[in-house]
Amino acid sequence: MKEIKIEINIRALRYEELDEKDRKLIDAAKEATARSYAPYSRFSVGAAALLANGVTVTGTNQENAAYPSGTCAERTTLFYANSQYPDQPVDTLAIAARNESDFLESPIPPCGACRQVLLETEQRFHQPMRILLYSKNDIYVLEGTKDLLPLSFGSEYLKG
Repeated sequence: MKEIKIEINIRALRYEELDEKDRKLIDAAKEATARSYAPYSRFSVGAAALLANGVTVTGTNQENAAYPSGTCAERTTLFYANSQYPDQPVDTLAIAARNESDFLESPIPPCGACRQVLLETEQRFHQPMRILLYSKNDIYVLEGTKDLLPLSFGSEYLKG
């Protein structure tokens, strides 16, 4: 038997400890939650992607009565960024979520489907994407998708 240990790195910072660029990106993700379409769950998620060219793209979760037909804020944001700016890597992605009363006390991570899309976006541009997970108490800072998805399935497995 062999034991494999996988280490991930997450820094937990307060909003005030972030630099101005990261605070602006977090603010854009928080503002995006107001445009969420979440009539069923009442759980609003916003994401903001800072592209290499300095453009910030935002997106929100979009629900549907047939739940599989909706999509998450992270995928909405990254798919829009990749379709409108196909040659621009995402430097940083910020994610914020709130319920009906307020933003959450603890950061929420992306779902599995979104993690896979984040990984593919990194692989597309051959560079890691910083990830900021916002909450009222802490902001988790990850230096790349591998810290969210350490045993990831990527394009390298599809090569013959």
